[in-house]
Amino acid sequence: MASPLDSVRELIESGPLAHLVTINADGSPQVTIVWIGIEDEEIVAGHLFRHRKVENVLRDPRVAVSLEATGTNSIGMRDYAVLYGQARITEGGAPELLQRLARIYVAPDATFPPMPDPQPGYVTRIRVERVTGQGPWAARA
Repeated sequence: MASPLDSVRELIESGPLAHLVTINADGSPQVTIVWIGIEDEEIVAGHLFRHRKVENVLRDPRVAVSLEATGTNSIGMRDYAVLYGQARITEGGAPELLQRLARIYVAPDATFPPMPDPQPGYVTRIRVERVTGQGPWAARA
């Protein structure tokens, strides 16, 4: 069975900044920019500290992630993808994930995080349930 990620895998692996939307305790949206990758058919993002986004996911796992692509449609509108799913937080592994993603987002020889002995942090893992947007993935959704 095909994964919803199949349609956007190439886009994610190209390294666009991702807008992660979580839900604050009062029901309002919280948006932050994150680096993302794919592990075990889940979107992953690393966080060195217990930021608001981590707290929000621990309380309410519903998330959305938007990505801007480089393509355009026939009338010149920029392609984008929006991924909806359920997230979970795992402890540890953030420095290793961020180092791997820095090679995509910063430079092939980047060292990240730029500190000695960073704390283990947290990893957000998102099981994508639905993909929408404008681009080739929309036609496959």
